[in-house]
Formats: sequence, C-alpha cells, structure tokens
Amino acid sequence: MSFQHILYSVDSGVALLSLNRPKSLNSFNEAMHLEVREAFKQIKSDKQVRVLVLTGEGRGFCAGQDLSDRNVDPTADAPDLGISIEKFYNPLIKAIQALPMPVICAVNGVAAGAGANLPLACDLIIAARSAKFIQAFCKIGLIPDSGGTWFLPRLVGMAKAKEMALLGEPVSADAALEMGLVNRVVDDELLRQEALTLAQHLATQPTKGLAYIKRALNQTFDHGLEEQLLLERDLQRLAGQTQDYREGVAAFMAKRTPEFKGE
Repeated sequence: MSFQHILYSVDSGVALLSLNRPKSLNSFNEAMHLEVREAFKQIKSDKQVRVLVLTGEGRGFCAGQDLSDRNVDPTADAPDLGISIEKFYNPLIKAIQALPMPVICAVNGVAAGAGANLPLACDLIIAARSAKFIQAFCKIGLIPDSGGTWFLPRLVGMAKAKEMALLGEPVSADAALEMGLVNRVVDDELLRQEALTLAQHLATQPTKGLAYIKRALNQTFDHGLEEQLLLERDLQRLAGQTQDYREGVAAFMAKRTPEFKGE
C-alpha cells in the first residue's frame, strides 16, 4: 500500500513508522488514522519485524487531533466526539499495547493533546531535548484521551497528572525525564539514530520473550498478586518452550554470544 500521510519502512527487523504531516505538526486526520491502522496490520503480519520505532517528521512529533478535520459549527448541534475516540484513538492505543514486540517512541519537538499520550502507550520513550509534552485538552474544554487519564497517574503520580491535565502547561524533555514520563533525553540531532540503535539492539534479543515481558507488565495494574503470579506462571511456561530460551541457555553454557531469532 502506498502511504501519503506516514512513512513506513522495515530494515533488519526494525520497522520505522513516521507520522508525515509536518505542515500541521503531524496532527491526526481521518486519512492518517487509516494509514497508521494499515501499517499496524502489516507490522503484525510481517514475521521479519521484531521492533517498532514510532516518530514524526518535521519540527514536531504530533499535535493531536487536526481540528480543521472536524466541522465544529457553534450554531449547529454539538458533535459526538465519542465516535472519533471509539473509532480511531482507542483502537490505536490498544493496538500499540497489543503489539507482540517492543515499541520505541522517538519524540521530536511538540507532543500535544493525543500526541502527548500516544508515546505513553509505547514501551520506551526517547525524547529530543527540544521536546515538549502538553496536555492541551483543558484549553478547549476537553479531557485527556488516548489513554491519558490512565497512563499519567501511573507514570507521574496523581498530583502531577492533575497539574498537567488541569493547567495544560508545557512539560520540557528534562522535566519529563525527572518525573518518569520518558526514559531518555538526547540532543535533537541524535534522536533518530539513538532510537534506531536501541531498536537494532532489541531486534537481536529474544523478542518473543520480550513480548511476554511486555504483556505481563501491561497487565500488572489490573491484577492482584495472586492473579499476577498465575500469569507469570503461564507466560514463563510459554517462554520456556521457545527456541530462543534454548539458544540462550546453550550460549550461556558454551560461553558464546547467543543468536536469537525471535522464535
């Protein structure tokens, strides 16, 4: 499929998906949603893909919803924004969480609205030093969506989550790192390469086992200890049946570098 609003490529097990509407700060319209959805289908069906890097083109990562794509007429009936959430944003967040591979988000510049919460659904976040995270919803009378009200309290605590959501003030990359919102901050010119280098490392690891780690951690807040212990048992049983586990043990015993294949 030929894409107009995203860039998508695969190299050495690493898929790179870049939002490509730089003139509108990569804000989402319906067409870009559909292209991202199609790319995710390709990622899930391509057995060569072992890691995904998500980023944006131009001077910003994503400004959230393209408001010009919605006809909000003050004199007309109020729009049902729940339809847009149910049709596009919720499936996008769930798709990222459900991918059986690590997802790295490289945040370049502004990440606002849904664009500030999209990275939070990913597994690792690398931010350019110029990045700014803005929960802009309160500025137009809305609530944080795209998982914002779920991820923020868990990542930064309730006090900071409410501060970000109620005030909508920009959070710098360094502040985001200090509060645990992102994993790393790098100089702008190094962002893409840093993300790809990390992705290339992960692509050489036992990625089926990494997928089980991701699954277990994503479910921990939904479980009590007993349920989580049972999940660990079940996932460890599956992990122990992988070829990568056998290769890892064999390499350890032979004191050689393992050659994992994600199998």
